[in-house]
Amino acid sequence: MVNQSAIPAPSLRRLPLYYRRLQQAIQDGEDIISSQALGEAAGVPAAQVRKDIGHLGEYGRPGVGYDVPSLTTRLEEFLGLVSEKRALIVGVGNLGRALASYPGFTRYGLHLRAVFDADPAKVGTTVAGLQIQSLSEIGTTIQQERIQMGIVTVPAPYAQEVADILVENGISVIWNFAPTSLVVPDSVLLQSVDLATELATLSHRIVRHRMRQIDPRA
Repeated sequence: MVNQSAIPAPSLRRLPLYYRRLQQAIQDGEDIISSQALGEAAGVPAAQVRKDIGHLGEYGRPGVGYDVPSLTTRLEEFLGLVSEKRALIVGVGNLGRALASYPGFTRYGLHLRAVFDADPAKVGTTVAGLQIQSLSEIGTTIQQERIQMGIVTVPAPYAQEVADILVENGISVIWNFAPTSLVVPDSVLLQSVDLATELATLSHRIVRHRMRQIDPRA
């Protein structure tokens, strides 16, 4: 068995990009794919692809490439995509609605089972075919639907309170989109996505890109 903790974080982040390219290859009827093609999808050279995938114990045939079905299956197993992940969303603003309506999550084993909001005007309306529920119903729904993951898309001042409610009701995985740091028990897996930080990083890269266009030495 591969020791996931031994895989460098940059390599781990690239594996889903390879998987997405493999999905395209399947749609296109490709049985073999080269490390170069996978590298183009992730923006890395072929040698890095071979090193990344080598962490999984998978090795392509020299001069031929990787077997698409076999590597796809291996990545699905390694990334846990074959296991069902039942989730709920708390916070049905613009971001919450966008995430609830995104059809691509099912490919990765994530199934949205419920949505919640504190705004009485939203409770009872629907989004993505699900009726928005009051936060007072969250404990019962988690138990009934056997939900393991909570997706937090509330404003920052309310995020910790929401996280506490989720943890108290047995949620073991939190995907946080609120622009704030959350404190959770060590037993809870927390993954945060800070869109503002991502935008700031992109802004810096845009400035550097423009500077290089003016002066390649910049």
